[in-house]
Amino acid sequence: MKKIRGRQRIVDNARDLAQVSAVVILECAKSAIAARGRFHFALAGGSTPRATYTALAQRAFETDFTRWHLWFGDERCVPPDHEDSNYRMASETLIGDRFPERQVHRLHGEAADPELEARRYQRELCEELTIPPRLDLVLLGLGADGHTAGLFPGTAALDEKRRWVTRGRAPKPPVERLTLTLPTLCRARAALFLVSGADKAAALAAARDEGDTRSRTASIPARRVEPESGVLLWVVDRAAAGS
Repeated sequence: MKKIRGRQRIVDNARDLAQVSAVVILECAKSAIAARGRFHFALAGGSTPRATYTALAQRAFETDFTRWHLWFGDERCVPPDHEDSNYRMASETLIGDRFPERQVHRLHGEAADPELEARRYQRELCEELTIPPRLDLVLLGLGADGHTAGLFPGTAALDEKRRWVTRGRAPKPPVERLTLTLPTLCRARAALFLVSGADKAAALAAARDEGDTRSRTASIPARRVEPESGVLLWVVDRAAAGS
């Protein structure tokens, strides 16, 4: 029998995925606030998290947003009002007027020099948290190619071991990306993957296989998210789970 990485919850559809993942995030927030007084949460981009952010906004009464700090797992190198901006999507669905600027730690995708912006964001992350930084929760998506955050197969960002934030490259526009690195993701207290759609089924199976995958590990970035002393969670719909 195939061994499986992390804890998985299979839901019927995208609507249920949004509601269940919102509950998981709220539970993580409750634990973090009780233990440390703050909840440091890295947001994911892409299409799947959008409904989850809307669900969180609708359930604001269940938490204390004044205790939340929002970070970004990755960002496209575009202005914040661009249609491809992860910040824009989060702002339209979750941030709104619920969070003051000091609690929203934006990756500046519009920066003239992405390398300098990666270093600036790394400093901000370490100043707000610790060295090395430890986020309470990182929300992650999964591409059909196995990529997660701004970490794509065969790119230098995937093999970065010393930095917490780096410059990445995607195989399709916008090519230039900014991303948290694997060391940052793996230090988080919890990593939550949201996966939806039959086109993700093969990548999900490979990413969750705990067997001997050494020959293909380098080509499946999501497979390399291994929390050092945290928990790995998956909320997936039946289409992605192949069930």
